[in-house]
Amino acid sequence: MRLRTLGIHATLALAAIFALALTASAQRDKDEEPTSVLSFVVLKGDNGKPVRSAAVIMHPVSHGKQGKGGLELKTDAEGKASFDGIPYGKLRVQVLAPGFQTYGDDFVVEQPTMNITVKLQRPQGQYSIYEDHAPSGSNPPPKQDTPNGNGGNKDAPPPDAKDAKPN
Repeated sequence: MRLRTLGIHATLALAAIFALALTASAQRDKDEEPTSVLSFVVLKGDNGKPVRSAAVIMHPVSHGKQGKGGLELKTDAEGKASFDGIPYGKLRVQVLAPGFQTYGDDFVVEQPTMNITVKLQRPQGQYSIYEDHAPSGSNPPPKQDTPNGNGGNKDAPPPDAKDAKPN
């Protein structure tokens, strides 16, 4: 029990240090280069309702490659999340939420404020080569006739031999 409490306190302390480091970094960047306020709205693609607790993950992109680190936000009950202090430049945004396809796109941050609306889609069925994909209502393909006329069954007697008696 005591170790568990110690672990919780250590985790909270690390989270506080990380939050302070991000704030200090954002403050320092504001003095050195222009930054933007990014506001996100995450909606369900089928009905436009907000998606609560969606993870909005931002990564800087430099020379076509995603940079290390990043920042994760969670949407509120209205599907909204925002962050002040994103430096100008290319930014990769991913949005993840249970029951929806992962969204991902790159944006160029070059304005003091940006509003980004993301519409998440439900997962689509997967295609399998092992399932029948014939359209409903279609006829099955005809059986090919074989030289003995038995539809490919080599053990079946020819059709006209059914009634024949053995010699």
